[in-house]
Amino acid sequence: MYKRQTESRTPGSVADIASKALPSVVTIEAQSSNGEGGTGTGFVYDKQGHILTNNHVVASAAESGKLSVTFSDGKQYDAEVLGRAQGYDVAVIKLKNPSGVKLNPLPLGDSDKAAVGDATVAIGAPFGLSGTVTTGIVSAKKRPVASSDGGGSGPSYMSALQTDASINPGNSGGPLLNAQGAVIGINSAIQSAGTGGGFGGGQTQSGSIGLGFAIPINQAKNVAEQLIKDHTPIYPVISATVNMKDAGNGARIAPNGSGGAPAVTPGGPADKAGLKPGDVITKLDDTIVDSGPTLISEIWTHKPGDKVTVTYVRDGKQATTQIVLGERRGDS
Repeated sequence: MYKRQTESRTPGSVADIASKALPSVVTIEAQSSNGEGGTGTGFVYDKQGHILTNNHVVASAAESGKLSVTFSDGKQYDAEVLGRAQGYDVAVIKLKNPSGVKLNPLPLGDSDKAAVGDATVAIGAPFGLSGTVTTGIVSAKKRPVASSDGGGSGPSYMSALQTDASINPGNSGGPLLNAQGAVIGINSAIQSAGTGGGFGGGQTQSGSIGLGFAIPINQAKNVAEQLIKDHTPIYPVISATVNMKDAGNGARIAPNGSGGAPAVTPGGPADKAGLKPGDVITKLDDTIVDSGPTLISEIWTHKPGDKVTVTYVRDGKQATTQIVLGERRGDS
């Protein structure tokens, strides 16, 4: 008699990582009330039926649209938006009826410990091709990225993990895994030749050129827990308005305009730390700040109440001060 030969995959190989993760990665279809929509990706966050994804994947269906989730076995379920944070580009959705659904949450890694050169595996639905697996490495860390989905919503900011794993429209919201199969980021944006940063599942149809960006999972986990708890995002702030267009020399606090709100909120964190309109912030702790978006990206890696050291230039002289971050609730 012949023995039946079974295929096995080396533990830790890409095939092994993919086979374990694919059942926990879902394709999300979002449709607005007027019929517009798109496809993105998400992954199982816990056994209660919460699924983590990008805000821009589900934004069109958040108010009165329709949201559906399809697992790798082809089974489809209705879902609803539990909470979303536009600024972080993170959203939590929930299956409307998770009973009978086999939910295996993906293990979460420590994105702070990811190193440049570490292997990565991305899973998603690029151009609607669900269950697509691509590989690469961590190309850079703490890459400041400001992105917009082109739909008129405000920008999102992230201090991203950069990867050369192929990420295309439809990959948004999917997991970026490390060599142990743990999630280290949420694939969110791509750099396209000749354009600025765009979302990996947004309205642009450009393809991958090997520059993809993921929200570090340590930050995304904090945001997800906020959204699950009270459905509202919380942002750390310094309560100062900075110039968002200039880049290269730092983040300049805007001058006080006539008739408008003061650039530095009286009694706010920046004011208490002694910062003034016109100051140019050049470092936040040990991170060089070259622009307003970089400053926001770095601030948002922290939590309200955290103490940070700010280096700034005033009248050509450099100084440092410490700021205790305040908080803003909600996206408005």
